[in-house]
Amino acid sequence: MSDTKTDSAAVPPAVAPAAAPVQDTAAAPPPQTDAPPRATPPTSIDIDKPTDFDGQIATNDEIPSDATIAKVADYILLDKHGKSHTFRSLYNSRNGARRVLVIFIRHFFCGNCQEYIRTLAESISSEALLGLPVSTSIVVIGCGDPKLIDMYVEATNCPYSLYTDPKSALFDAFGMVKTLALGEKPAYIKMGFLKGVFTGMGQALKQLPRGLTLKSGDQRQVGGEFLFEPLDLVTPITTPTDGQGGPAIMDAFDHQPSQSDDNSQCEVKKITWCHRMRSTRDHAEIPEIMDLLGLDGHGQPIKDTALWEKTIQTRKGTGLSMASKMNELTAAQQAEANKA
Repeated sequence: MSDTKTDSAAVPPAVAPAAAPVQDTAAAPPPQTDAPPRATPPTSIDIDKPTDFDGQIATNDEIPSDATIAKVADYILLDKHGKSHTFRSLYNSRNGARRVLVIFIRHFFCGNCQEYIRTLAESISSEALLGLPVSTSIVVIGCGDPKLIDMYVEATNCPYSLYTDPKSALFDAFGMVKTLALGEKPAYIKMGFLKGVFTGMGQALKQLPRGLTLKSGDQRQVGGEFLFEPLDLVTPITTPTDGQGGPAIMDAFDHQPSQSDDNSQCEVKKITWCHRMRSTRDHAEIPEIMDLLGLDGHGQPIKDTALWEKTIQTRKGTGLSMASKMNELTAAQQAEANKA
């Protein structure tokens, strides 16, 4: 709605006598010559010319500073039960994984993001993550009502922990933008555009009885991916495996952090790699994520092998993970074992 329309709707009916000039009626409210021009909306979207339809948004993949990470550490997220969790507890709790990939998705009815999580789940299983030499997990964060999380998990077969940031506070703090631009079609999307739209509409209509149709989150909000890793690969802080084998790792993967988690003995973590979406279907491609986590050879690659190879060479994110160091450590351990 334009400002002109909004302003005219706010003017009360004329109350001047009939003999008064017409222009005096319109001028009944006192002029506000000292008032500032129209306030910029909190989202910084230009009302006259929204950036939503200008194509890809100009953003960057600059890694968040330590100050930014510290600022958002205690931001509150909600799980499917509406229970509060600090952001820090998702990537840095005593019983959690040492490496955590945090994926920010769009609204819960977004067919593009659902395709991404569905394809990611097919390619990166919890078992593959648990087999890495350094404990690793994936966390997904949306921006809608927590009551829609179960629906989202069922629609995507998501095996990862899923939370929501209904106020998009984390999205804003980490520099993720708002747009409705489609951008280029990524390799991870297998569903046609119209089918994706109608699927999302169907999901929304099914939520009418629960009053959740309009509570999936800001439809203009796009997300991104951020990898948290410890400062040192070899550290005195014990990992969830601690030499105990599979069950201990699984306990760590299934751990649901809470606001009361004790972080006093946790490692210092930093974001070593990140990517911010520039359109509604601009998540980092699956091969890049797999390589980032050190999962070469695991999972089911995209059927179009040529496209798969292209996505490996054309990367979206910025930074380097400790995957190469993990491989070196594993090779060294195997060499020592062979000598013995």
